[in-house]
Amino acid sequence: EVQLAESGGDLVQAGGSLRLSCAASGFTSETYTVGWFRQAPGKEREGVSCLSSKDGNHYYEDSVKGRFTTYTAKVKDKLTVYLEMNSLKPDDTAIYYCGASSRVCAIVEVVGYDWWGQGTRVTVSA
Repeated sequence: EVQLAESGGDLVQAGGSLRLSCAASGFTSETYTVGWFRQAPGKEREGVSCLSSKDGNHYYEDSVKGRFTTYTAKVKDKLTVYLEMNSLKPDDTAIYYCGASSRVCAIVEVVGYDWWGQGTRVTVSA
């Protein structure tokens, strides 16, 4: 069973930076995708980024390109997926989730993810 746990959400001023973490465990294959998603109040969940373990490629939703970066770090058996967020805007305010899939990602989309974390709240003040 894949388990995901996000952390790092906080209140930050516009223009600031934040790094979210997703502790991931339970992968039984070397091929997987971990994505970041967000859901603002009253809005649908949207994809923010995805990173494929097979080729290391990562993809971003248009509004975060150039500002957000996703990457992984593995220490012994512990995998952490990060979302580095810079130049934050009030529109980035949302609950951020990480999700995992056994498939390879090529585009950022919400469908196709089998496991989800509980979310971490990011609030960007004007």
